[in-house]
This record gives sequence, structure tokens and C-alpha cells, in this order.
Amino acid sequence: MDTITLTDIHFLGILQLASPALPVGAYSYSEGLETLVEDGIIANQETLKHWLTSELRYGAIRLEAAVMLRAAESAKMGNLETLSYWNHWLSAARETQELRNSSWQMGRSLAQLLGKLQPELLPTINSVGNPCNYAIAFGIAVAHWQIHLNAALLAYLHSWTSNLITAGVKLIPLGQTAGQALLLDLQPLISATLQEILVLEDDELSCCSWGLSLASMQHETQYTRLFRS
Repeated sequence: MDTITLTDIHFLGILQLASPALPVGAYSYSEGLETLVEDGIIANQETLKHWLTSELRYGAIRLEAAVMLRAAESAKMGNLETLSYWNHWLSAARETQELRNSSWQMGRSLAQLLGKLQPELLPTINSVGNPCNYAIAFGIAVAHWQIHLNAALLAYLHSWTSNLITAGVKLIPLGQTAGQALLLDLQPLISATLQEILVLEDDELSCCSWGLSLASMQHETQYTRLFRS
């Protein structure tokens, strides 16, 4: 990874964006984990690690993170047409209604928060159109707060991983120490995934996420749920 130099204000900005306290509702989604736990596919720390490893290597989170980078670059250059394009592209890439709705809900919440915190962002936010995906709103904040793209991508992937580990801790269940051990184990993979995403060309944006799609579709009709459908 290239050397990253962050001022205090930029570092605080990315901490705020990646914080679990950010009121966007990420904690209410399990991205299919709830179905997988009920079906016995994920039953312990090792099987949760295998699932998250597969998602980081091949799954939809790679697409989402790559589009977040493109949104940040578009917003930084003031290219609102391209920003809107990637928002529509990401919506079309979602394979289930549940995954699309979660991205839209979180994007709407973050966009509204940014509009209140930084009213000067409203023209950019409004240019994207409604609904706005979470990755797009995140990218807009990254550009406005002048956060280094490597740091932004690392925070985005870490936040996603941490959120799903938290879901796994509740669902399996696992102890908090086991969850933190898993997060530590995945750090090298998160760093490697960052390097791969950084060099992806537009025509290389693809993923293998049929397992996630099937779990997401089944979650909608699951009899009991802790997480939002």
C-alpha cells in the first residue's frame, strides 16, 4: 500500500464515517447471515470466517467498494453525471430486493445526515437522484472531507466486516472475544482485498455472489427474524 498521510481532521472524518454509531441502520441488516445460521450452514467461528473470506474474495462487497471509490472520484471532480451513472449502475447490480432496499435505506439515511451536517453538499446529493445507494453517499462524504481513497476503502471494508461479525456474534451466538479474534484474523485479507479493488478497471467489475443472493431471498420469508428484511 502507498504511504498514507492523514491530517487529524481527515482521520477523524473517516473514523466518523466508519463508526458503528453513524445513524444509518447498518446494524439492522445481516446480508443473509440469519438464513445461513438457521439452516446450519454457519454454525461457529470457523464457518463464519469461511463465509466472510469468500465474500471478501469474490462477493458483492467488492463491487460496492469499487463503486464507492468511483463515486468519490466523480464527486471530487464535480462530475455529477458520472456520479448519477454509478448510482444507477449499483442499483441495477443488486440481485435481490432485500439487498437493494438495504443499500437504498442506508444511502438515504447517510445522504440526509450529510445534508444536515454539510448543507453545501445538497446540490451534489440531489444530483444523484432518489434513491441513493449507501456506497454513493459514502463516496460523496469521502470527496468532500478530502479523505485519502486508500484510507476510505480500508474503512469501508473494515466497517462492512465488523458489522457482519457483530451479526454473527448475535445469531450463532459467539462471544465478543471470538468476534474480535475473527476481525483480527481477517485484517490481512481486508488489506489484500483493498489492493485488488484499487486496480480494478470498469469492465472488470464482477462478482460471484449467488450464495448471498439465495440466502437474501430466503430471508424475506424466514419465519422468525432478528434482522430487517
